[in-house]
Amino acid sequence: MAMTRGKTIEHWDAEDDAAWESGGKEIAKRNLIWSIVAEHVGFSVWSIWSVMVLFMPQDVYGIDAAGKFYLVAMPTLVGAFMRIPYTIAPARFGGRNWTIASALLLLIPLVLTLWVMSQPGTSYTTFMVVAAFAGVGGGNFASSMTNINAFYPQRLKGWALGLNAGGGNIGVPVIQLIGLLVIAAVSNTAPYLVCAIYLVFVGVAAVGAALFMDNLGNQRSNLGAMVEAMRYQHSWVMSFLYIGTFGSFIGFSFAFGQVLQINYLAGGDTPAQAALHAAQIAFLGPLLGSISRPFGGKLADKIGGGKITLYVFVAMIFAAGILVAAGVLDDGMTGAPTGGQMFAYVAGFILLFILSGLGNGSTYKMIPSIFEAKAQSHDEWSKDEKAAWSRSMSGALIGFAGAVGALGGVGINIVLRMSYVSDARSATNAFWVFLGFYVVCAFVTWFVFLRMRRAATTGETVGRSPAAAGAH
Repeated sequence: MAMTRGKTIEHWDAEDDAAWESGGKEIAKRNLIWSIVAEHVGFSVWSIWSVMVLFMPQDVYGIDAAGKFYLVAMPTLVGAFMRIPYTIAPARFGGRNWTIASALLLLIPLVLTLWVMSQPGTSYTTFMVVAAFAGVGGGNFASSMTNINAFYPQRLKGWALGLNAGGGNIGVPVIQLIGLLVIAAVSNTAPYLVCAIYLVFVGVAAVGAALFMDNLGNQRSNLGAMVEAMRYQHSWVMSFLYIGTFGSFIGFSFAFGQVLQINYLAGGDTPAQAALHAAQIAFLGPLLGSISRPFGGKLADKIGGGKITLYVFVAMIFAAGILVAAGVLDDGMTGAPTGGQMFAYVAGFILLFILSGLGNGSTYKMIPSIFEAKAQSHDEWSKDEKAAWSRSMSGALIGFAGAVGALGGVGINIVLRMSYVSDARSATNAFWVFLGFYVVCAFVTWFVFLRMRRAATTGETVGRSPAAAGAH
């Protein structure tokens, strides 16, 4: 399978079963493990402001709840755009080399965040600029997924990509849990401890990547591949659906703690109490969403990505309905939410997190399946040429869809902000918007991937059996 030169594997063919069993899978596993570690730290840094806002009482920092929604939306926005160049980077610089470099880049937002949080009188504009630097952590996902996509055979991509993404996604609840521990131990006055801990984690990720990862000499992914991938209508459909799955995960991950904090403050908590109570719950959603992601990929391997994605969106409609019902009841009453309403809020969000994780796994499994199917129509290509084209297109679309999906996270925070500053002064209008969007996503999934039940064209069931792939 491979000829190595230093840390570079000159030829890699994951579809060569004999080579895979004779050592290839161990190489892929080793790269997967450290890819997860680096991506995990990247996700944590990307979401660091979802934690920092819990350390920012309005009477100290002068930033209200509406301003904080923009503050956490900024790294989401920057991270979305960073995913385009990060998708191309592994093939250009080598997966190992880029993992090291991208990990070390995380030191910049960490140092800036540590500094600005120690200066409560700093302008809101400065806070927004510093928050924007955290967006580099969002790019790590695209390069990591593109890199791991090249290491695994088609039959194992669903599980491998789901595990890679899920392990990375867990970076969100982990930093939120660390924030909880700091708040519980020191109160909401020591945000620098969170930054200091992650300075160490970044060093571990960079050193681990240097020691245990490999570059692939025959990896291909470039801007031309991304342009070519976007010529196919299914590429745009997948990018749209990823707004509903990953956009929900990252958007709610950044906003959930704030929504809880607002409700606890309305119930009479002090800022310190509200921060602690919100932190005790907020990390659970991203944690469960991260854990569920690999299972979404595995279900897609067995049943078909289109079917699982449709089921997920239908279930998300009902979960959003729980939030709408709780919000309508809350709006109809005076005072703070009741215990039952708070339970409904938490339950609705937790369900959305779990379902978005499943949907993340199933949609990402669909991407390589689609291009694997399309490659089979090129009879003039050799097996290696088909595999190389499929890998290149899949890697390019993984990055583009990830960028578009992250923009959904920006939208969630903006919609929530608009809902809170409206006359209603609640999140209910935002919940209605989320519900309506999931209806649209469910319809699009059914219409494009299931209505005609033509797996050869859509790749809907190709994830179960690559041999079934035909294409147009």
